Amino acid sequence: MISEMAGPVALHGGGEFLPGDEPFLRALLDAAAVQADERGGPDEPIRVAVMPTAAAGQSPDVAARFGRHAFERLAETAGRPVNVETARVIDAASADDAGSAATLEAADLIYLPGGDPHLIPTLLPATAAWRAMDAANRRGAVLAGASAGAMGLCQLTWTPRGVIPGLGVVHGLVVVPHADAAMWERQSGRFAMASAVGVGVLGIGERTGVISPGAANGAATGGSVPWRVVGEGEVRWLPNGAAEPRIAVDGETLELPL
Repeated sequence: MISEMAGPVALHGGGEFLPGDEPFLRALLDAAAVQADERGGPDEPIRVAVMPTAAAGQSPDVAARFGRHAFERLAETAGRPVNVETARVIDAASADDAGSAATLEAADLIYLPGGDPHLIPTLLPATAAWRAMDAANRRGAVLAGASAGAMGLCQLTWTPRGVIPGLGVVHGLVVVPHADAAMWERQSGRFAMASAVGVGVLGIGERTGVISPGAANGAATGGSVPWRVVGEGEVRWLPNGAAEPRIAVDGETLELPL
């Protein structure tokens, strides 16, 4: 597990790469550009790795292609070059593939699209892919997950099979994706379970996410930092022990655990 974040981490509520998600994707590229600028200046391509692990049981190549096209379209309008590659980590063999690991370790932005919540936490630990992601994030790369990708980055992950340990990049919370007001209410039965294990609940609407500044900007794991909300939906944060969530929208910040 990543014991101390260096680069930013981003959690997204789903509907990734669809029309309306451009502000969040732009914010990710802006954050990732810091690494590219340090490497070669403003004309240096931003290295993006799309890793469709959570979609392994569905259509991983489609998820990766959507991601690649979305980042390339956005970069073209922004006038900033990008180099988008697929890290096709979809099973035990590919999780230890040296080529995929090299792509991940060299990336300025690693993006995990959605899919099945159990796949990322069960497949990635102790693999070459995970070690490469850890190294990239420690160097300053952005680590982003959408829907099941966001869920898997957290301390715990809700799955159809029950609660399982997540990757532990983010501590102290579980993610509820696609969390508009109706979805939030439908998930309320799980809130007591989260409280019992000492974590808060973060509900994130579609085409919306939160982005942390990373530990290099002031905190190590176990503390909290202001996560910025980006996108068209709402984010609901229910700290452990709280009765009502705080609701934040685009441009606002939430003090969340690392």
